[in-house]
Amino acid sequence: MKSLDVITLFFVVLGALNWGLVGIFSFDLIATIFGDMSVLSRIVYTLIGVAGIYQLSQFKIMHTRWTHAEAH
Repeated sequence: MKSLDVITLFFVVLGALNWGLVGIFSFDLIATIFGDMSVLSRIVYTLIGVAGIYQLSQFKIMHTRWTHAEAH
């Protein structure tokens, strides 16, 4: 499960950085790399959204799981 936590965290951070670039510089990194609303861009945006939902729903569980793992 920790691998899934880290992978989804990566996508959430990627999404946050992309939104920061859009807000500050009007530059969409995902669209630049994969094409403006191409199939690949939409897949990446979907993965970021699903990762955000997962991170939000698992926040308390992850905290408990990681705290318990560090104690051992």
